[in-house]
Amino acid sequence: MRILAFEFSSAQRSVAALDADPGGVAPAWGEAVETDSRQAMRPFGLIEAALREAGLEREQIEAIAVGLGPGSYTGIRAAIAMAQGWQLARDAEDRGSAGSPGLRVFGISSAECIAATAQEAGVIGRVNVVVDAQRGEFYVARYELDAGGWRELEPLRLAAPAEVRAREAAGEWLIGPEIRRWFASGRIIFPRAATLARLALTREPARRADALEPIYLRPTSFVKAPPARL
Repeated sequence: MRILAFEFSSAQRSVAALDADPGGVAPAWGEAVETDSRQAMRPFGLIEAALREAGLEREQIEAIAVGLGPGSYTGIRAAIAMAQGWQLARDAEDRGSAGSPGLRVFGISSAECIAATAQEAGVIGRVNVVVDAQRGEFYVARYELDAGGWRELEPLRLAAPAEVRAREAAGEWLIGPEIRRWFASGRIIFPRAATLARLALTREPARRADALEPIYLRPTSFVKAPPARL
């Protein structure tokens, strides 16, 4: 399967292209990373660079994987929109092509991607993926990592700073894209599009890209604006 993965949930944005079966030899990879958060996202440049490195053309992509967060709401929405646009374009190209399987789409938690990236980097033991949730809270998920892989111990949820500090005091790893802003002992781990693509190989795809939603654990609420002053 030829996969293009978008991971835009953190300040380190990345795109990866994977040809998982290039003629029966080792998988072909391409990844492009953008780390300057002061600039606007340049997703199309990242896409072209990743495809070029993997030796793939846009028309060869069979699946899109998207990091659903939590994290940058703007970045996650941009990644979902790109997956939706890609699927619409492919639908138009495939219309009238008998037997065309269509574009497969995968939505994967960026917290899970961070845990898998840490395991690939050699982090071992009990780890807590910590992501800023604003409003004085964190998104936290707990995993057990070893040389053979990783498993989820506690699913993603909102937590207060005191709870995260208690886990730090207990000797557990704290990892995340901005962890050093709050916890000096934390290890900075960004979710990587290359890891996202590998995770997609083990998942069932979503039926449609327009079914993807950012991971946001708070209920949506709206505050009515005060009337305008005359």
